[in-house]
Amino acid sequence: VDLAQTVLDESGYTAMWQTSKEPDAPGRLENLKELVGALEAFDSLTGFLEHVSLVMENEAADEAAKVTIMTLHAAKGLEFDHVFLPGWEEGVFPHQRAMDESGVKGLEEERRLAYVGLTRAKKRAMVLYAANRRIWNQWQSALPSRFVDEIPAEHKDTKTETGFAAGAGGAYDVWGEGSRVAHPPRSGPKVIDAVSWESAEPASGGGKYKVGARVMHKKFGEGTVRETDGNKLCIDFDDAGVKKVVESFIFPVS
Repeated sequence: VDLAQTVLDESGYTAMWQTSKEPDAPGRLENLKELVGALEAFDSLTGFLEHVSLVMENEAADEAAKVTIMTLHAAKGLEFDHVFLPGWEEGVFPHQRAMDESGVKGLEEERRLAYVGLTRAKKRAMVLYAANRRIWNQWQSALPSRFVDEIPAEHKDTKTETGFAAGAGGAYDVWGEGSRVAHPPRSGPKVIDAVSWESAEPASGGGKYKVGARVMHKKFGEGTVRETDGNKLCIDFDDAGVKKVVESFIFPVS
């Protein structure tokens, strides 16, 4: 560990990335820290290199098609043809606790993780969000992550549709190959079929809001009901656009 740290410091390599203005500089510095940390588990450099060689041989031998599930932290330094990034919603990513505890610093760390996730994709990164998420047995409405808006428009293809869940969801196809893709409807071909979504139970006797009614949502503001399906409403919000919302989150406009 001491030898590795000395080489990195005296060669100027660490300092180069510390002063670099390149967007991947923070990730490079994190990789160097992880390298030094990994060396601590070995008695010698030879032992570490033998371990690395064995890992690389095992990865090279495993050529079968597979899906790898990992955290954004674990994905640093890796690349894949296609990357799926679910849960890009305000309060989830960036995580509300990170912002509450660390403020701007916490937000910037979350933004760096977003950059790491997007740049793991060699061909396509699929960013997905849900307009309604069931947390602690309660449906909660959500807005797309602010990081989605920060992706340059020329590098993303956007579509929002009703997906597997009760609410509307959507996908951002980053660095796509020309086609528009999103959470598919139940009748269409599925992009991802890895989870089972629960839908809210319809209210008995139908909902209390009729088509054309003016309603209010605490996050999306005022809107007009366009369609009803039990206790699920398709609402055209004045500022947020068309979204599908569970009736319990809506209030009448007086």
